Amino acid sequence: MTIKTEKTELTEQFETAFQFAKRLHSRQMRKGTNIPYLAHLLGVTALVIEDGGDEDQAIAALLHDAVEDQGGMRVLEEIRDLFGDRVAFIVEGCTDSFQTPKPAWKVRKENYLAHLSEANEDVRRVSLADKLHNARSILSDLLKDGDLVWKRFNGGKEGTLWYYHSLLRIFEQYPGSPMIDELRWTLERIKEMIE
Repeated sequence: MTIKTEKTELTEQFETAFQFAKRLHSRQMRKGTNIPYLAHLLGVTALVIEDGGDEDQAIAALLHDAVEDQGGMRVLEEIRDLFGDRVAFIVEGCTDSFQTPKPAWKVRKENYLAHLSEANEDVRRVSLADKLHNARSILSDLLKDGDLVWKRFNGGKEGTLWYYHSLLRIFEQYPGSPMIDELRWTLERIKEMIE
């Protein structure tokens, strides 16, 4: 992953994507909180842009959970029609399940890890921003709520930590983004808090 130095221009297409994400996720909250889910999508998008991502990557960041949480393949095809093949490819690459109900948690996560290790730079950048934003939220919630935070996660404390450390090992194979160092630092802080 290399950080670009040129300015990322956000056009009307980005505004359209924001409105689309807002419509899809308007009633969704972050797991176990009263925080609108849109806050997570905006946080991931900001990380992608700050990392040097272009407009397609920023749009994919806004929409990275749309398929998984809001309608499966039908939504993916709508994204492809509205925003093009590249955005749809990135969103698809960040999706760990197209099924309802979703397969078992551990199976989904193992499959996603295998996929991520072969993913292209676009998918890795958006995925890394997503996982960093999630890890930051876990750390923040640990500070506020203590061990109760783990009840929000299907994998519990052990499974969630296994997953995030596995993700970090994959991201570390493709150095170049400061988000990798921040993810490592965040996971170290989480480990310190639970020991």
